[in-house]
Amino acid sequence: MGQLADVTQREALAGLRTALERGANAAVAALGRTDGFLGNPRVRIPLPDSLARAEKLARRMGYAEQVDELVIAMNRAAEAAVPEARKLLVDAVKKMSAQDAKAILTGGDTAATEYFRKTSDAALRARFLPIVKAATEKVGVAQYYREFARPAAALGLVKTEDVDLDAYVTRKALDGLYFMLGEEEKKIRTDPIGTGSAILRKVFGAL
Repeated sequence: MGQLADVTQREALAGLRTALERGANAAVAALGRTDGFLGNPRVRIPLPDSLARAEKLARRMGYAEQVDELVIAMNRAAEAAVPEARKLLVDAVKKMSAQDAKAILTGGDTAATEYFRKTSDAALRARFLPIVKAATEKVGVAQYYREFARPAAALGLVKTEDVDLDAYVTRKALDGLYFMLGEEEKKIRTDPIGTGSAILRKVFGAL
């Protein structure tokens, strides 16, 4: 195995850009499709934790179908929004400096994912929110959630940050995206040879 000192700045930058583009494309492809969120228990979006008791009560009272419809709608909204991340993530990769690359290469298992979070979170949130909103507005039960959540929050039954359903789904969609980016990053760091890319083998094989 080579040493990181033998890797030039140009190689480090090229290798990391290749890795991050691959990871971003894989993460977006995995999530931005039917059941990308709903069918993956690691990123599936549930009702807010602060509604756990209300959810149990609703199910006992015969509203299980409506609760399930809302959960499905939230996850479908996230699946619709995630494809918008591809260009923003690739743009972040292109803007990466050689200094950024070296810091990420010598950082932790998900240092690159944290770079994405730092550089792209606000833009991703702004891009996701209107798509999520458009998706949830088509579902009647989402409107019932909004009507219930506001007074429930006033009574302290729902956390204030969970009242806005679209903001909550957007936040959870981003959490899922970062999780999958991190998983893809770990794969590349663990098995650079398996990527089939010479530059990735050289750069990550030196770590």
